[in-house]
Amino acid sequence: MKRRLFSTVMLSVTAWLGHTSAWAQQAFRSGKDYITLERPVATEAGTGKIEVLEFFWYSCPHCNQFEPAFEQWAKNAPKDVVVRRVPVAFRDDFVPQQRLYYTLEAMNLVEKMHIRVFTAIHGEKLMLNSDAAVLAWAEKQGIDKTKFEQAYKSFGVATKSKRAVQLQNDFKIEGVPSLGVAGRFYIDGTLAGSMPRALQVADALIAQSRQNR
Repeated sequence: MKRRLFSTVMLSVTAWLGHTSAWAQQAFRSGKDYITLERPVATEAGTGKIEVLEFFWYSCPHCNQFEPAFEQWAKNAPKDVVVRRVPVAFRDDFVPQQRLYYTLEAMNLVEKMHIRVFTAIHGEKLMLNSDAAVLAWAEKQGIDKTKFEQAYKSFGVATKSKRAVQLQNDFKIEGVPSLGVAGRFYIDGTLAGSMPRALQVADALIAQSRQNR
């Protein structure tokens, strides 16, 4: 991958979840711990909601490491926070995995299959970087082949993939995993120091966005 993958020194989920109140008191600075976008990005969260985006790539080892922590954080997110995952496509060979994610989303299979994709790539050493490889893998998981292929090649999945590329460009994503908050802030492991600390920064920016809306 030509763009850099951010280093993520993983901490125990239990440890960092136990210090939420302490994080809220920290003063994070724009330009140091996160970046404030010059041009805000339109969100899809709806009125009164705060959107948090996780930019990821299934083949990224750091995304694989970060996933358990992010999943737990997302499950504990406040009710006014809308969490969305955005699969990036820096090159053409990223596109099959991007379409894979949106196909699973269209079939309501993300909760069941998302972690299985990471396992297939990082545990079973499958590439999943072509349409044929993705379709063959999905069939082996017991997913209806015809329905999966129809969704995979659908206009809806193509549209979401195109929107994902637009978002990665709007947020000027150079590596993954990384986060976008409220259409205004960008966070990654390099800026924050680690991805667990990036979630601390996200918590603070969510609180800030809530106060300013």
